[in-house]
Amino acid sequence: MNGMVLAALRLRQMTRQVVALSVLCLGMAIAAPAAAQNPFSVAIEVDDSVVTNYEISQRMLFLQALNAQGDLRAQAIVALVNERLQVNAGLAVGAEASPDAIEAGLGEFAARANLGPEQFLRQMGQAGVAPETVRDFVANGITWRNVVRARFAPLVEITDEDVERALELGTVLGGGIEIALAEIIIPVTPENQSNLQSELGRLGSQINGDVEQFSEAARRFSAAPTREAGGVTGWRPLNQLPEGLREMFMNMGYGQVSQPVPLGGGQAYALFQFRGQREVTSPRLPITAIDYVTIALPGGRTPETLAEAARLDSAVDVCNDFNGVIPHAFERHNVPPSQVPDDIALALRTLDNHEMTTAVTRNNGTVLLAVMLCDRVSAEPEAGIDGIREQLFGQQMQRLSANYLEQLRGEARINYVN
Repeated sequence: MNGMVLAALRLRQMTRQVVALSVLCLGMAIAAPAAAQNPFSVAIEVDDSVVTNYEISQRMLFLQALNAQGDLRAQAIVALVNERLQVNAGLAVGAEASPDAIEAGLGEFAARANLGPEQFLRQMGQAGVAPETVRDFVANGITWRNVVRARFAPLVEITDEDVERALELGTVLGGGIEIALAEIIIPVTPENQSNLQSELGRLGSQINGDVEQFSEAARRFSAAPTREAGGVTGWRPLNQLPEGLREMFMNMGYGQVSQPVPLGGGQAYALFQFRGQREVTSPRLPITAIDYVTIALPGGRTPETLAEAARLDSAVDVCNDFNGVIPHAFERHNVPPSQVPDDIALALRTLDNHEMTTAVTRNNGTVLLAVMLCDRVSAEPEAGIDGIREQLFGQQMQRLSANYLEQLRGEARINYVN
């Protein structure tokens, strides 16, 4: 263990205790309303640690910046209490995150937003989130993973029978969960780029919880082909959706509308309404690559450009036919799902092989990007089996982790001060 790291973490823990004691002493000397106004006053006591009101407000801003939905204060309180317990468990067994691991974890977290660590911290700073808040969040997660791995990894064994059963039930790699959504997708254009996000946010607030109003708005405003169905996308596997959106959808209730979500690096914005979730029992091997074609057509979503896209669609039966119809005028992509741009991934999820969508635009709406799905490439059986084994191991570790956290909560002294 890095002695300097342990000393630093213990010093931070002692500092929190000193802050708690100072605040309590001050509370005896001044009126309660004044103490409540102090952002650094103690909000929650967790054994010998404290959570301050400042930390709660920071976590709320962080959740908001990550497009979290629901009661952000309640989510922040639950998360911070859990993290105090998790970090204390890490300190007890010497499993706390090292500085190098924290920086690596920060880099991985920022990469999900296609940003470098410093860019991500600057972006969070613009939302009012301090760099220490982000680093603490990353460090706490790494510490808890270290605790769980050290405590439970030697106890978990995934057998061939476990893998076969998972394949039969279709409960691996997210394939066991399907969700239904409705969507409103509007490309950014020179005319709307200054106020599109705010206008969509206002619209989302007005129709939140109302399925009929959302569908009517989709028919009126959406540029996606799903507008004809009131924005309804139908049932789709959760693991076919962009990674950054999966957690958001899993935390939404029926009829709830998301905040405006940027797609394609800001080429479009979307509102999503959650319409349902179900488990499926069909076996699925993991999808390792998405094979698709893109054709850039100048003119945006004009009738003439849409007609040209329809002509190309009718001229081909399969993606390979483009070689004879428009050689050198299309691009073929075969990439892992994580490398498909969000707006293209969302458009592809409703398609069967060799179907085309005109839902995607580029260059502020001046270029229509016709997209045809060629194939969703599944892993070879052996690779798929290995992936399933790893996923089952992760699922079992998550269950043990959740049970252990509940045990820690049950044994802890948690006092909600204000």
